Amino acid sequence: MALLFMCDGEAPEPWRASLCDEIPDLDFRIWPDNIGNVDEIDIALAWQPPRGALANFSNLKFILSLGAGVEHILCDPELPKSVRIARLIEPGLRTGMVEFVTMEVLRYHRRADEYRFQQSDRKWKLLRQTLSQDRRVGILGLGYLGAACGDMLRRFGFSVSGWARSAKTLPGIDSFYGEDGLFSLLEQSDILICLLPLTSETEDILDATTLGALPRGAVLINVARGKHLVDDDLIIALDSGQLSAATLDVFREEPLPFEHPFWMHPKISLFPHAAAWTLPESASPVIADNIRRCRAGEKLIGEIEVKRGY
Repeated sequence: MALLFMCDGEAPEPWRASLCDEIPDLDFRIWPDNIGNVDEIDIALAWQPPRGALANFSNLKFILSLGAGVEHILCDPELPKSVRIARLIEPGLRTGMVEFVTMEVLRYHRRADEYRFQQSDRKWKLLRQTLSQDRRVGILGLGYLGAACGDMLRRFGFSVSGWARSAKTLPGIDSFYGEDGLFSLLEQSDILICLLPLTSETEDILDATTLGALPRGAVLINVARGKHLVDDDLIIALDSGQLSAATLDVFREEPLPFEHPFWMHPKISLFPHAAAWTLPESASPVIADNIRRCRAGEKLIGEIEVKRGY
């Protein structure tokens, strides 16, 4: 049987080399030019596959996402019903996200942007500094990445809270769940970080209502998915002073259109989906382990519940 690499825009050869180091006899096929006999393909390693493309493989049993999210797979109305799907849980992705989120939280906490503005005016002035223990950080999503970010931030001394679909217990993190818990978290979040999976329940969750529930002058960091955020509501919140700043790494349309107002907004720090990368060196051992699990009929690392969406 064979694995099909279906990741448009991602160079396949580094992945072939890394995965074949882990599994020397791996039959590695590349979509769309090197598919071979479609009946031999039982595993797809995919990122944003074209709609309907996966339905062409009648013996496909497993889809491994080349990233932390799976919404790019689940949005396909022709997705085979019996296929098992796993998101990528690997240390390099986690490390990258922890680094990025910590960088942005510390940047806002230490008022780095304000000092840069002062520098441009040749202005020498100390700005009042808040203790980390008095800075309240809220995290939407306490999964693999959210829990890791929360753990690092609490080590810096921040007061960290988190919200999830169901109750969770994490050392040093105050946890909330359910609709009531969501607004309890928002009300005490000076810096809000979104790390939720994208589902029908979480799409547009960052809207006028939730942004308005934050303390005035709060900061938003969205490193989850662009569709979590209602763009116009963010601009209104920033312009009114309800939010003081926002870091955005993900967008409804990527690349972000040239004419989009986010580009030039003075209170928005924009990144081109750069927070955490999936690299062959760190991801291939995990993917190879899942390939072996696929062939052995075992539960996959990161296997999702399709109906739930994560």
